[in-house]
Amino acid sequence: MYPMTPIAAALALLLSSSVLAAPPPVDNTPRSLLAQAKGLPADFEEHFFDVPLAVRVELDQQPLGEAMIVLSRDDRITLLDFTDTSDSRISAAERETWASLLKSGVALGNCSGQCPEQLLAVHYNLENSLLSIATENAERDLQTQRFHEQPEGGSSGLMLRNQLNLNGGQNQDLGGRFGLEASASLGNWSQAFNMQLARLGGPDTKTYHAVHELYTQRELQGSFFRLGYFTPNSEGLTRQPRSFGTSPDTAVGVMYGSSDSLAVDSPRPSVYPIFVTANRQASVEIYRDGLLINTQAVPAGLQTLDTRPLPGGIYEVEVRLIEDGQTTATTQELVYKPVNWQNLDQRWRYNVFAGQESKLLSNWEEQQSGDLTAGAALNYLLHPRVILGLSARQVRDTLQYGTSIDWSLADSISLFANLYQTEDHGTGADVQGLYNYGAGSLVVSHNRSWLDTRNSYDTLPDGTRVRQRNVFTGETSNSSLALNHRISRKDSLSARVSHSTGNVEGVGMDLGWTQRTELFGSDANWRLSLFDRPGSYSSGEARNRGIDLSINMALGGPGQQISGSIGSRTARDGGRDNNGSIGYRKDLQNHILQSVSVTALTDTYGVGLSSLANFRTDWVNGDGFVQRSSYNGNFTGGVNLDSSVIVGGQQLVMTSQHQGRGAGMIVDVESDIADVTLRADDLSGGSSALRPGRNFIPLTAYRNSSVGFDFEGNHVPAANIEPSRARYHLNKGGVEYRKVRVMKTVTVLGRLLDPQGQPLKGHHVINHASRGVSEVDGFFSMEMHAGSPTLEVRYADQLLCQFRLDPDQHRSENNVLMIGDLRCSPDTLADVTQKAHTAG
Repeated sequence: MYPMTPIAAALALLLSSSVLAAPPPVDNTPRSLLAQAKGLPADFEEHFFDVPLAVRVELDQQPLGEAMIVLSRDDRITLLDFTDTSDSRISAAERETWASLLKSGVALGNCSGQCPEQLLAVHYNLENSLLSIATENAERDLQTQRFHEQPEGGSSGLMLRNQLNLNGGQNQDLGGRFGLEASASLGNWSQAFNMQLARLGGPDTKTYHAVHELYTQRELQGSFFRLGYFTPNSEGLTRQPRSFGTSPDTAVGVMYGSSDSLAVDSPRPSVYPIFVTANRQASVEIYRDGLLINTQAVPAGLQTLDTRPLPGGIYEVEVRLIEDGQTTATTQELVYKPVNWQNLDQRWRYNVFAGQESKLLSNWEEQQSGDLTAGAALNYLLHPRVILGLSARQVRDTLQYGTSIDWSLADSISLFANLYQTEDHGTGADVQGLYNYGAGSLVVSHNRSWLDTRNSYDTLPDGTRVRQRNVFTGETSNSSLALNHRISRKDSLSARVSHSTGNVEGVGMDLGWTQRTELFGSDANWRLSLFDRPGSYSSGEARNRGIDLSINMALGGPGQQISGSIGSRTARDGGRDNNGSIGYRKDLQNHILQSVSVTALTDTYGVGLSSLANFRTDWVNGDGFVQRSSYNGNFTGGVNLDSSVIVGGQQLVMTSQHQGRGAGMIVDVESDIADVTLRADDLSGGSSALRPGRNFIPLTAYRNSSVGFDFEGNHVPAANIEPSRARYHLNKGGVEYRKVRVMKTVTVLGRLLDPQGQPLKGHHVINHASRGVSEVDGFFSMEMHAGSPTLEVRYADQLLCQFRLDPDQHRSENNVLMIGDLRCSPDTLADVTQKAHTAG
């Protein structure tokens, strides 16, 4: 902040009244500052030139912000800083461009010669303290552009993401997946690489490997072009029509389609939840295209899976429920995480591809090679609430057709449906409907899918791994009706009825009542569940009927919870299985472990245990779980690890930060203050915490924007961040490098005098940390870097003098260093220590 003297504040009122009373000028030619200041009392004129003034700044008649400036008698304006930009619609990146230009000083009037940023004229109006900037874009439309401009000269960088998913246990062979995804930028082309290693477990001890992507892609305005080795997917579409049967494998060829900059995955849940009904504590494995993409631990009962870690888009996954090391249920589910689309000026979305089916570094025997493949898919925006879809493609001499409709019937009702057919395979359909009625929601779904569980395995009591007993290959269908209703502020009701054919046969019903209350002075949640579900291998093929009462209660300090349950269900032999459990969870702060939980349970067979931990370090994040079966005492477990290696600006960093927004920045933080925490705010969305050392900031690809640096929390130390903002403009895969310095500062209060002892006003006093401007009486205040106590004085871009201060020689109160008078003369060099002189 640059303080304004009381006289300067009163000046604006005096000038406003005097100017309003003056006769209007003969013409509209902007008057010079001296002409505008004519008639001012001499005392007030001193407070008009060469002192900080508060003004409003307009760019092409649009608010740019409120700022502090300095006016000089030679009709020049110098910006000190913007103080408030909340009312401006102009982007932060453009404001920063003009701030940089104005801080170097700009002459008022018409621009002549070389005019930066298409500048035409700059004018200051004394009457209303308004600084006006006119450019060649005065008639521009401030509406958001449909497309982002490519970075001038392109960008460069490499981002590698490593994912490891493991699941196994006692008498159970280890299975899992390692995935390596790479995104790079070279000029205005982006490159992608995807390699997977997988081990299915069980008798199949073979390690499978394959490269799924190796291509280069160019983003154009409204479209993209891809060349190389890839898996044909829904790129460019908003809604992908589903198909029945085998999806096309990797191909070498070309792909072209519509694009509004490539969609970036976001950690939002699927619109339509995915349910599993575990008879006992279990784990869930989620497969996409035969590859494990996530594993989760689930307790007994009707559970909703956490779909936030799953990739964005609309696609099918295979969900395997594993109890006591055995696959007891396998279902085909739909992940529905679309991107909004309501632009009536661009009603068509499409993609086409053509090539030859091929496999690269792959030992998957089922993957075909050598056949020609081609396909096309499109979306049509019939209405902002209706999106139609159509697809046709040839896969292994088989034609596949698919149609879809995404219909928002009202603000509270939406419908997504598909009808699809594959030659020599069958016809399928699915419907997903959602109705929100204020006090709750109703979800209706029906789907028919092709299911193949030949690669699923069971563990016999003697530890032998055999193929799943209920191996199923063919069509399956599932219909369900789910209701969630809030009875009151503290009570809610949920119900679900489902009917399955194919792999699982029969009708299932779940009814739950939840209540929020207070118990022993702590918040608590009660849940009562009643269920009647189709029989499975884990219930002796008898129907699984039972009841469950559970409680979850806050305990002690924040982040601690205790839970418990009692209930009855169908046992593995078809009898009754009375059970109970007790669990504890704790969320940790400033620790490698983010949260830990442990649960002990007892049932007809004995005692079981389950533990779960989420963790994060600077290099890797993930979660893991361990379970002990009460049935056979065997231990099973799983772990998910995620880490990234980022290369850019000739620098490298390994980080646990996910780079899902397309681009990034490596930031080295040098600090005079130990254990300081900074916050990096991307003006295009998102923020990250920074600490001394090397950091990574995810940035939004294709955006011409900036990232600001500030201190975390409300207790700001006496320090300065340099630079406080960094510009970026990167393609997908692009990475830049910046260095940020945190300098411990002290507030300096002094007075600037000339060699004759007269006050110097309007002089810029500059330090590494900040700058100040001397007032009419020569006084100035500013922040000074405590480790570099040097000051330099400039006027009209001319260096007049320099000082090196000795803080020990001056009085200090409340972190304010009072340095007294400084006499500015050419002989005050930086290597000369200047002491304060008391004015006589």
